[in-house]
Amino acid sequence: MALDGMNFTLGVEEEFVLLDPMDGSVALRAPDLLENLALEPDVTGELMRFQIETATGICHGLDEVRSDLTRLRQIVAAAAEDDGCLMVAAGIPPGDLRRDALTPEPRYRRLAQAFPDLIDDAGTCACHVHVGLPSRDIGARVLAGLRPWLAPLLAISVNSPVEHGADSGWSSRRFPIWDRWPTARPPDEWPGAAAYDLSVREALCHGAALDTAGVYFYARLSPRHPTVEVRIADVCLAVDDAVLLAALVRGLVATCAGAARLPRARGSRIGAALTAAARRGLDGPGIDVFTGGEADQRELLGELVAFIRPALDSVGDTEDVERGLDSLFEHGTGAARQRRLLAEAASPGEFAADLAHATMNVPTR
Repeated sequence: MALDGMNFTLGVEEEFVLLDPMDGSVALRAPDLLENLALEPDVTGELMRFQIETATGICHGLDEVRSDLTRLRQIVAAAAEDDGCLMVAAGIPPGDLRRDALTPEPRYRRLAQAFPDLIDDAGTCACHVHVGLPSRDIGARVLAGLRPWLAPLLAISVNSPVEHGADSGWSSRRFPIWDRWPTARPPDEWPGAAAYDLSVREALCHGAALDTAGVYFYARLSPRHPTVEVRIADVCLAVDDAVLLAALVRGLVATCAGAARLPRARGSRIGAALTAAARRGLDGPGIDVFTGGEADQRELLGELVAFIRPALDSVGDTEDVERGLDSLFEHGTGAARQRRLLAEAASPGEFAADLAHATMNVPTR
């Protein structure tokens, strides 16, 4: 399948946590921030009143993605500061939660009624990357091709090690929390859009989701846009990490859309690889989904980059990816940086402030 004529546009959604600057607990200030940001259509609410979501426009290049992500973070961070709270890019709230945090909208109330055992911990924050494609049938093929590469995408984006003010032992604590939802699973090897739609209908009929927006496949056909939506990643601590993630996802989508044959992997190996990535990020062994054996996580990431390099070259993203990887290897994942900040902070409030500074790429003390 030729790539000629395919326009691999990008869009990125980021979810953020609002924190109290005094003790680092969640701040239920999203409704007030949204009222103050009513003229910003790209800033919206989320499931919990301590969450804010942003969405870039349709971007054609990584410079556009970087500019839009930076602009949106600046807007929300300024509004949070004016309201007396902090905006933080973290996959889960690092401090104390509150049980009265649900956003009082009808859909969210129905979700709480349908899944009462899941809702209290549901305020996790992800980075969703959308890549435009000309047809949903191509999108279904791409989803099958993405399966072996989901773990490296999670490994580079892990950014939720701190829970209740302490190291959880996970680099992405968000992943096992989110993975409890009935439809949180890798995409199947669907032959086309009709088979994909059948799986979605079955999930709805069986009560595994309320609606198409609540079908939480790790990668899916967006129910709102003509895109493949990759949802496996934690929200990234730094904009540069999110740009790297977007570039790798676009490269994967372009490669899978154009490949005559795609590598395949067993579902059990994919699950094991994702758990290893969520535990250790890039620091430690991962699982090679093609052999089932242990492998260095950075070597697995290198295999991903080699697999998509022709696509990166084709869309002009190779240098950006190389710079992003160099920075990632130098500074560590978001989880590694969070752990360093936690060790250095004298109090939960200081840790929250340091995370807010890191979210905006502002040096800490």
